Amino acid sequence: MAKTLLEMKNITKLFPGVRALDNVNLQVEEGEIHALVGENGAGKSTLMNVLSGIYPYGTYEGDIVYDGNICKFQKIRDSEEKGIVIIHQELALVPLLSIGENMFLGNECGSKAKINWAETHTKADELLRKVGLKDSSKTLIKDIGVGKQQLVEIAKALGKNVRLLILDEPTASLNDTEAKHLLDLLLEFKKKGMTSIIISHKLNEISYVADKITVIRDGATITTLDKTKDSFTEDTIISAMVGRSISDRFPKRESHVGDVCFEVKDWCVDHPIFEGIKVCDNINFNLRKGEVLGISGLMGAGRTELSMSIFGRSYGSNIKGKIFLNGKEISIPNVKTAIRNKIAYVTEDRKGNGLILTESISKNTTSAKVEKISKNYVIDFDKERADSKDMAKEMHTKCYSVDENVGNLSGGNMQKVLLGKWLYAEPDILILDEPTRGIDVGAKYEIYCIINKMVAEGKSVIMISSEMPELLGMCDRIYVMNEGKMIAEMDGKEATQEKIMTCIINSSR
Repeated sequence: MAKTLLEMKNITKLFPGVRALDNVNLQVEEGEIHALVGENGAGKSTLMNVLSGIYPYGTYEGDIVYDGNICKFQKIRDSEEKGIVIIHQELALVPLLSIGENMFLGNECGSKAKINWAETHTKADELLRKVGLKDSSKTLIKDIGVGKQQLVEIAKALGKNVRLLILDEPTASLNDTEAKHLLDLLLEFKKKGMTSIIISHKLNEISYVADKITVIRDGATITTLDKTKDSFTEDTIISAMVGRSISDRFPKRESHVGDVCFEVKDWCVDHPIFEGIKVCDNINFNLRKGEVLGISGLMGAGRTELSMSIFGRSYGSNIKGKIFLNGKEISIPNVKTAIRNKIAYVTEDRKGNGLILTESISKNTTSAKVEKISKNYVIDFDKERADSKDMAKEMHTKCYSVDENVGNLSGGNMQKVLLGKWLYAEPDILILDEPTRGIDVGAKYEIYCIINKMVAEGKSVIMISSEMPELLGMCDRIYVMNEGKMIAEMDGKEATQEKIMTCIINSSR
């Protein structure tokens, strides 16, 4: 019988006005991969923050029993000394430092008086090889992609003699190839005796890698599924997560697509730093009234760069080309002009560029259209609060008050606030960049319903997504991008994952 490495007993955690965890129990055996799933706001990350000491002993009720001993962690270093290492969804790396410097930051090699750089990079290179990274440890973090940065975090954990590795949404920003490599790496670590806890909304990945799945709903433990005994089908997991079955992942919609309302012609954008490198190369596309238009492509295809450059030239240099709105050529030199033309862009980076985490839900909601709640430059705070409450209700945002700081919300609820912020600006054209990244199936369904409601009202949506089933399930038409070029256009009903990937592969030859 396998040894129990971790047992969390009757964990209860309160925040102002919210019971985030309510007598949660979790048992993890040594050498297994244990998945933690649930809707956004269910309490998954909160539970792991309790375990890792981010929420210290005394701020919660219940016991943590690790390796047979009751632990009372006061800080994250206490848990790391026991071999418990957590890797958060937002990676904690310093872009302008090297890989090696990041890996031993706070745990430097050498003496207190002098860092031994030779030892630092030698050890770092050894750890990088263990996770399959061939890059030099002297490479700056800013010069490697997100997938490699995730592997750096894992290598960093290995340097701390990790026994229990916790990964919070580790594949949220990775493409399929990078995600598969990371999951296979966890399986390799499992063979060597390492224990892992993985939080993820990607149920196909959970089914692939996990030995057991614990489902948390509304801060309480619902069930634990065992691969050797129970069904690991997506329907079974979803039913436990949301308390009901979702028979159709994408809500039905009658398509009533009208005339072309938005068109981009001969659009070219250069990289903002590296002169002469084109990120968008002579792109042409159009959008119709009442249409959900998908843009597919691998990471680095130029989809985000395209959308940001269109939205008030938020990205790029030497931008050339023409934009037509309802048949008339327009100039969009800045974001303010884009908003005035009823164009909105929901960024993929909700924490970095989309929301002000230290401000309230109400201030974030109205920030893109302050004139709706002000007169003669004086803000009507009562109207701001009332409008924000209405939007939170419409978006089904889970919060105790619109005065709550956005930074306190779960990822899914942050995404709803971000989407609400731009819907409050009353756009006719909404560009959604990875709108459901890192959120659960229940919250995804709600966002899909909001998209359908928008187009039913005659508005138009451009959806950028790395999840092909999402594009296939939601879009009337799909464009395919690769290496900064628009390489194909297909009807949503005729599109398949195979056709899209074939286009990408053929264009790369």
